[in-house]
Amino acid sequence: AWTERREGAGRRLAEIESRRAAAMTEAAAAEAVPGEVAAKRSRLLEALAVAEATAAAAADALAVAEAASGAANAAARAAREALTEAREALARAAAHREEAERRLGEAAARLAEIAGTHEDAEAGSATAEQLVEKLEKLRADRERLGGVNLRAEDELKEVEASHERLTAERDDLVAAIRRLRQGIQTLNGEGRERLAAAFATVDGHFQRLFGTLFGGGEARLELIASDDPLAAGLEVVARPPGKKAQTLSLLSGGEQALTALALIFAIFLTNPAPICVLDEVDAPLDDANVERFCALLDAMREETDTRFLVVTHNPVTMSRMDRLFGVTMAERGVSRVVSVDLETAERLREAS
Repeated sequence: AWTERREGAGRRLAEIESRRAAAMTEAAAAEAVPGEVAAKRSRLLEALAVAEATAAAAADALAVAEAASGAANAAARAAREALTEAREALARAAAHREEAERRLGEAAARLAEIAGTHEDAEAGSATAEQLVEKLEKLRADRERLGGVNLRAEDELKEVEASHERLTAERDDLVAAIRRLRQGIQTLNGEGRERLAAAFATVDGHFQRLFGTLFGGGEARLELIASDDPLAAGLEVVARPPGKKAQTLSLLSGGEQALTALALIFAIFLTNPAPICVLDEVDAPLDDANVERFCALLDAMREETDTRFLVVTHNPVTMSRMDRLFGVTMAERGVSRVVSVDLETAERLREAS
């Protein structure tokens, strides 16, 4: 009996040594995990910083563009108002000039008439009664004419100078409006070119991703309601396998969800970001479509090096993730966040 117990103890001792060696191996592997986690965290922080910098730069560029557009619109309005005021002032100056010229002509005619009458009187060609009659007539004409504006010529020069100044200002305003219109046309042309290029890129990604998610079929994006890309609307035309082409509103709920995912990922692929958050996007999908959705996420992760954070309650989606985060209530009223590294868990299971 003691011999058997000794042999059993030896076997247990060998088993314990084997388990001790396996535990040491696992401990060594576990010691490397914090370094890997720290490295991954560092990479994620760097990617997050780059994403924040990119977002800040984009926001600054958008603010600058909006400010420039607002300034251009304000300048155009001010230019139109100034042009209207200049036209009104020019019309008033022209009327003043015409009035001054008319009064100057009348004064010159009266002076000529008075000078001619004075010459006749000196020549003695009229009688005394005629001279008195003419004198009374001249007095009446003088009373009817009113006071003579001795500054009419000076006022005419001032009006002409104001007219020239207003004309120069009008020409400057017209030139400024022309330059503003040229700038707006240039911005609109560049915007149309960039929008057309971005639309073609997004449409290509959308057609490819639609076929991947549906396992066939075809889809496309169309600009409607206007030939100008800046004023046109967007129409999504989709044809799932076995169906005819129709607009997005005529598809079923699951088909609409898959089509929307294809469009969102097509826009995302045009300008990928380091991190993408998806919140319950697989809720309206069945298990087969969830598998296609997860396969698409894997393909996009390899293609763009993007980290996807998926908020979901679908067990199929959770089984395809690298790491799970959840909230549990071990004690009443006390919540605790837990995480599971599925890749590491699978490796440990295979090792054990």
